[in-house]
Amino acid sequence: MIPDHELSCRELAILRAVASGRAEITCSSEPDLFIDGLPCCDQYTAHVLAHRALIIQARPGPLGQRVPARLTVAAAGIVGEAA
Repeated sequence: MIPDHELSCRELAILRAVASGRAEITCSSEPDLFIDGLPCCDQYTAHVLAHRALIIQARPGPLGQRVPARLTVAAAGIVGEAA
């Protein structure tokens, strides 16, 4: 799913952190994002990126467990274009 709005600088920064392998996401319908081991400062934006299918779990896990986060193909294209 491609975003229906232009991404903000914060959204792009979060996507870049995920792309660099610095992010973990919780296994949940409202996933929380952690960057460099710390909670993301803007969980609302993290939820939006997850619900728009731009960031996803790299592997399945039990409810509430942190797992590596990864970009979807659509998000990788966006990050590549924004570089």
